[in-house]
Amino acid sequence: MTDRTTYVTFAGVRRRGWTDSMVRDLLGTPDVQGRDPRRWSLAPLRLYLLARVETVERTPEFAETSALCPARSSAATAYAQRRRGAVLAAIRAEPIEVPRLPGPELERRAVRHRQLLGARRPGGAGDGSAGVPVGALVRWQVTYLRHVLSRYEVLLDGLYGETGRGEAERLLRRRVYEAIAAAYPALADECRRRMAVEG
Repeated sequence: MTDRTTYVTFAGVRRRGWTDSMVRDLLGTPDVQGRDPRRWSLAPLRLYLLARVETVERTPEFAETSALCPARSSAATAYAQRRRGAVLAAIRAEPIEVPRLPGPELERRAVRHRQLLGARRPGGAGDGSAGVPVGALVRWQVTYLRHVLSRYEVLLDGLYGETGRGEAERLLRRRVYEAIAAAYPALADECRRRMAVEG
C-alpha cells in the first residue's frame, strides 16, 4: 500500500496554488494513478510525490509560470467583463419586434401552440379557444409570443456560464415582456406578473 503521507493528491496540488496547465506542464504524469479503494468515482485517483512537487516549486520555471497566472486570470476576467458589457449593450439596443396579429388569430395560434406542447384542450370546438377560461387564454398568448420571440436569445451567445449570464437573461426577458405588453395592451398585466415572478 502507498504511504499517503509522502504523496499529495491532484486536489492537494491545486490547493498549493497550481493550475491544471501547470500540473500538466511541470509535473506531468502522476506518480500513482488508479481507483480510490475507499470510494467509487469516475475520476481516477492521481497522486504526486510530495518531494517531487516541492522540488518543482523551487524551480525558476515554476516561479515564472505562477507569476503569469494572476496576469492570465485578470486578463480572462477583463475579457469576460468586456463580453458581458457588450452583450448587455446589444440586448438594450436591439429592437424587439413583436408580430402584430388580429386578436382571434393570436388566440388560435396560442391554443394551437399549447396543443403542440402536449397540453389537452379543456373543451370547445372550432379554433379550440371556446370554453377556455380568459385568464388561461391570456397566459397561453404570452407564452406563444415568448416562444416566437425566442430568436432573440442568440444575443446571449458567448455568455456560457460566465459572469453576467443571469443578468443578461433577466434583461432580455424583461425587454421581451415589455415589447409584448406594448404591442398587446390586453396582455400587459400578465407580462408584468411574469416579470415580477421571473425576476
